[in-house]
Amino acid sequence: MPVPVVAHAGRTFSRAVDDLRQGFQQRELWGHLGWQDIKQRYRRSVIGPLWITLSMAVTAAGLGLLYSQLFATPIGTFLPYLTVGFIVWNFMLGCMTEGAETFIANEGLIKHLPAPLTVYALRTVWRLTLMFAHNLLVYAIVLAIFFQDLVKDDYILSDKGLLQPGLDWTIVLAIPAFALIALNGTWVALLFGIISTRYRDIPQVIGALTQLLFFMTPIVWPVDILTKRLGDDGGNWVVLLVELNPLYHFIELLRAPLIGSTQSWHHWAVVGGITIVGWTLALIAMRNYRARISYWV
Repeated sequence: MPVPVVAHAGRTFSRAVDDLRQGFQQRELWGHLGWQDIKQRYRRSVIGPLWITLSMAVTAAGLGLLYSQLFATPIGTFLPYLTVGFIVWNFMLGCMTEGAETFIANEGLIKHLPAPLTVYALRTVWRLTLMFAHNLLVYAIVLAIFFQDLVKDDYILSDKGLLQPGLDWTIVLAIPAFALIALNGTWVALLFGIISTRYRDIPQVIGALTQLLFFMTPIVWPVDILTKRLGDDGGNWVVLLVELNPLYHFIELLRAPLIGSTQSWHHWAVVGGITIVGWTLALIAMRNYRARISYWV
């Protein structure tokens, strides 16, 4: 007589979805933990979390002045471009690097606190969101200084570069853009966190790869600078390589409305597709390995 196959009690999509649902519902828990992370990091500091803002301001100002001279670009439009690129990159970088250590860093809580695993991923993303909010102060200052340059119709980022429409009402698109990026940051923290808990070399691999990705992604250099210098043939290859870089689409999704540059809806399509695929992979990982996390840590 054949024996019916019964699915493992811990390996069902319903349990994985239930973990996500309960995690999102426990806003007070991960919200409090995220705030505590910020407070603990800058405990007894004179200016506290403002060090986040100051560090970003110094980096953006220093590299902005340097690269604007190297690329012969107008500082009034290039510095906002670079500043917003850095702010978005820092958030995404945190989701990848800190997300990879989400469960490892919360080893004590996982073993003693009966909470959904999603809580720890949301704790990481919320902490990074608070840091992102602090960095927006730098953007506000840069915007106030160079506002007249950014509201001009058809301004340029580089000499003989593409014409940009300028700041207008589309700046409100930055809100859903960041929400979509944060949503992706959550599945990244879950998926990378699970893999890194099992294979402890993964955080180091991610750290090494992100350094390479930083230089390959248009953060401190506009795309039209390389296309102009390399000509039609070389420029087409540059555009192709840039378009194949998923991080480029995430950065442009938020940077374009904040600095009034040309917005392409294909960035939304690419990021939307990555969101679906990423959450599918995260759900599969949660289904198969959620019950093992407490043993792996």
